[in-house]
Amino acid sequence: MISSSLQHQLLLAMPNQTGTYFGNTLTYVCDHNEQGALGLMINRPTDLALTELLKKFDCATNVDADLVVVEGGPVQQERGFVLHSTDVQTSGSMPIGNDLLLTASRDILEIIGAGDGPKHFIVTLGYAGWGEGQLESELADNAWLTVPATNEILFDTPFDKRVDAAAKSLGINFQLMSPHLGHA
Repeated sequence: MISSSLQHQLLLAMPNQTGTYFGNTLTYVCDHNEQGALGLMINRPTDLALTELLKKFDCATNVDADLVVVEGGPVQQERGFVLHSTDVQTSGSMPIGNDLLLTASRDILEIIGAGDGPKHFIVTLGYAGWGEGQLESELADNAWLTVPATNEILFDTPFDKRVDAAAKSLGINFQLMSPHLGHA
């Protein structure tokens, strides 16, 4: 049994993860329960423009040409997820709280492509997943720092500034942290 859910938290990869897959990442925890956790990395843009992804699905491309798809994590990187505000939802949208939805169905891409998408959204490919007790173990090993998620960090902060913004929200200058951490 987990002591408290990390759902709606951000996982800030600690400096000791530099050189690993999750080095310098910020992950939004969409779900966390006794069976494990699911999250989406929110700061690693891919080279794939959202317009290109929409074209692959024969959707309209009435979106900002500068929008990109984000690498959501190492699991099922061929599968898309859209983390978005609740102002637009589909039958495939799953409420995850904090006025956010997670949608993994094509219909949300059609709505976004038509220019009628939610006010705030991130389109990702793949996700980060943890089995039972795995995330708790990684937290105990100082792999992650938990940070309260805000819409400003999720949707308004440039990708390359999100890690520092998350750390700053805790009063930490992340650039000054040592990669050699331990327990006091």
